[in-house]
Amino acid sequence: MHIPDGYLGPATYGLLYGIMIPIWALASKLVRRTLRQRQVPFVALGAAFSFVVMMFNIPIPGGSTGHAVGGVIVAILLGPWAALIAISIALVIQALLFGDGGITAIAANCFNIAFVMPMVGFLVYRLISKGATLTSRRRWIAGAIAGYIGLNMAALTTAVMFGLQPLLAKGPDGRPLYFPYPLEVAVPVMAVQHLFLFGIIEAVLTALLIIYFQRSDSSMLEPCGRAT
Repeated sequence: MHIPDGYLGPATYGLLYGIMIPIWALASKLVRRTLRQRQVPFVALGAAFSFVVMMFNIPIPGGSTGHAVGGVIVAILLGPWAALIAISIALVIQALLFGDGGITAIAANCFNIAFVMPMVGFLVYRLISKGATLTSRRRWIAGAIAGYIGLNMAALTTAVMFGLQPLLAKGPDGRPLYFPYPLEVAVPVMAVQHLFLFGIIEAVLTALLIIYFQRSDSSMLEPCGRAT
């Protein structure tokens, strides 16, 4: 899902920077207010975990890559706003030091992977696990479903960004200046890969980590943040 440089036009990536800058500011404010003291070091660990997971990139047709993220489990453990900060840090480091994702596309990648995924996944998890004890089987089932849906929603928003480019920027000869494939190509290609492979990996990863925390320290699964 990492978008490289040259795939999004200035109208798109500029708009995404305009959206993400206030979101980052809001997230920083909310995290300082809501995150418990003992969980602060886990933000760095969450960034490191997501960084490592996302480095296992598999190229997919259409010019992007597929991979697990770990975004939903970080949101479950630390809250969605802390997850946004942690995953954004990982994405910025990947772009600046490893060329994994474009510099111009940092805000776009953060919107899809660090904002959409943990927010959607966290809401799904809270909805399904509501009323369940910390050690309940419903917790890890909720985590698996949340991880699956969260990753696929991030893939969908990425595909939409790609597919809109031929409509937004064309040369004098009518050819797209950036990503060349329309929505009817970009969305199915991204959807198939994530619905049938990467979403399942994300679901299994999330469920296994919830089971681990249920057995080792179930207090980590206590709510520590809200999506609103």
